[in-house]
Amino acid sequence: MQCEEKFEEIYGREPEGISFSPYRVCPIGAHSDHNFGKITGFAIDKGINIAFSPKRNGVVELTSLQFPKRAQWHIDSVPKEKEGDWADYLRGATFYLKKKHPLEVGLCGVIEGSLPIGGLSSSAAVTLAFLTALCRVNGITLSARELIDIAYEGEKNYVGVSIGKLDQSCEVLCKKDHLLYLDTLDDSYELIPDSPRIKPYKIAVFFSGLEHNLAGSKYNMRVDELKAGVYALQAFAGLEYGKFKDSAARHVPAEIYREYASKLPAPWRKRCEHWYTEFERVQKGAEAWRKGDIEEFGRLSFESGKSSIVNWESGAPEQIKLYEIMTETPGIYGGRFAGAGFKGCCFALIDPEFEEVITRRVSEEYLKAFPALSDKYSVHICESADGSAERM
Repeated sequence: MQCEEKFEEIYGREPEGISFSPYRVCPIGAHSDHNFGKITGFAIDKGINIAFSPKRNGVVELTSLQFPKRAQWHIDSVPKEKEGDWADYLRGATFYLKKKHPLEVGLCGVIEGSLPIGGLSSSAAVTLAFLTALCRVNGITLSARELIDIAYEGEKNYVGVSIGKLDQSCEVLCKKDHLLYLDTLDDSYELIPDSPRIKPYKIAVFFSGLEHNLAGSKYNMRVDELKAGVYALQAFAGLEYGKFKDSAARHVPAEIYREYASKLPAPWRKRCEHWYTEFERVQKGAEAWRKGDIEEFGRLSFESGKSSIVNWESGAPEQIKLYEIMTETPGIYGGRFAGAGFKGCCFALIDPEFEEVITRRVSEEYLKAFPALSDKYSVHICESADGSAERM
């Protein structure tokens, strides 16, 4: 791996360990975990590798093959405020790990991502890979739940992204040839095995060529608009409510939304419409997967993607075009934006027999519309994979 070669180039020795976390895709359940919705997910066989060795002086020193500038801090003096660079996620992880476990050893490391950045939750993957490495050099063993929670706290509270636990949960809990079905209200989950009746499938990832950054996107605004709609619904229905930040769609029944939806301003109504219909889609999707009905599951995933465009109002023109091409391409069961849908990529569940035809057709049609992105656009065919918990 390149990260091992770069480590030897920088430090003149081989790394003492390699830490890995997979990327993830969410077929149904997008834009819902931050309000305690239900989600589905797969980890994929691509992700983040970190070649590392311990540093006994407590310094954390990291180089990324994807970003310039080496990042450095001490485990005892993590900056209290984010610094606005790629390493903020890892500073936040260090900060919250130290709150729960004593840290004495730092590390030096080189980070390598196996796919372009954007839409597969590389931020969560690099955080989880880093946490695994930092725990290893300090002799700390985290449970799957602790690993998820610390990574989540770092991204939400330190970096300032209004996320739920979808990304971290998929990348930790998923299992190869299984669908993760997670309720983010109480973190209960089920790993639904591929049915003997399910048709063969692979996971195609189509990178638009546009980079993706949640912290700088409209992601937080969309979450606030949903919360505003929910807050208003509680008032219309005469329900008790507390602070705005504590409002969540999961605490307001769908019947209340349907009764008072017409009273909401259009943006708030659309965000609520996505959340409540997505909640239903996830439940239907889980049942379809149990039955081995990948066509129905794919249809629901396409429906999820359309709601993200119409109701959540996410997606750059390039992503929307990719989605539209996917819906018209034979051999694609279903798919949608990967991640929050602000630039980045789309993914699809595909019939492996159509792999070459799908790759060619989607690429030709997309680059016909956006020829300037020909040197940045790419296609990657992946398989489902084990999450970090299965590798511990």
